[in-house]
Amino acid sequence: MESLLWFPLDEFPFVVLTFVIAFTVHEFAHAYSAYKFGDMTAYNAGRVTLNPRVHLDVLGTILILLAGFGWAKPVPVNPNRFKRPRLMSIIVTAAGPISNLIMAFIGLVVFHLLFSTGVLDSSSIGVQKALYIFLIKYFVWINILLFLFNLIPLPPLDGYRIIANLLPLRVQMKLEQNLHWGMIFFLLLVFIPPLHDITIGPLFGLIDDIMLAFNDIIQPWFL
Repeated sequence: MESLLWFPLDEFPFVVLTFVIAFTVHEFAHAYSAYKFGDMTAYNAGRVTLNPRVHLDVLGTILILLAGFGWAKPVPVNPNRFKRPRLMSIIVTAAGPISNLIMAFIGLVVFHLLFSTGVLDSSSIGVQKALYIFLIKYFVWINILLFLFNLIPLPPLDGYRIIANLLPLRVQMKLEQNLHWGMIFFLLLVFIPPLHDITIGPLFGLIDDIMLAFNDIIQPWFL
C-alpha cells in the first residue's frame, strides 16, 4: 500500500489534514475576495465558506496523495462584475497563493509557540515528534510549495491569470486562444524529469529560503 502513495503511510494523516486545510483556505480566499469586490458568483455557488467539502475535488485530492500532483475545484469568478475588472481580478487571483504563504507563516509561529515556550515540556517525545512532522515537514513546507507553484505563469495556475491581466487586452485574447498549448507545456514541465529539474525544480528550491526568512522574523519574538 505504501508504495502506491507519494508520502509515507505513517505520516499520511498529517498530509491529508495539511492539504485539506491548504486547499480549503486557498479557494475560500479566491471566493471571499471576489465576493467583497462585488461578484456574487462564488457566493451563490456556496463557495464563500471554509467547509472543505465544497472546495475539494475528489479526483484532484486522490491524485495529489498518489502522484504528488492534484487540484481543488476552481472558484467561479465573473470579472465583469468588478468595478475595476483587471485590477480586482489580479487581487482575487493572488489571494489564493497569498493565503498559503500566510498559513505557512502562522504554522511557523505555532511551532515556535509550542516548542519555545515550554508548553510541550511535559509531553512525550512521540507527541513532540508528531507535531514537528505535521507543522514543519508538511504544513509549513506544503503551504510555501503551493504559494510558489500557483505563481508559475502557465495555465491553469493562478500565475497565468495574474500575468494575463497585466498584458494588453489583445495579447490576453491571443493567449486565451492558445490556452491548450500552455496547459500541455505545463504538464510536460510537471511530468518530464529533465524539464522539471531545470524549471520547476529550482523554484521549489526557494521553499527552504522562505522558511529560513520567516524563521528569522519569528524567532526573536520567543527569545
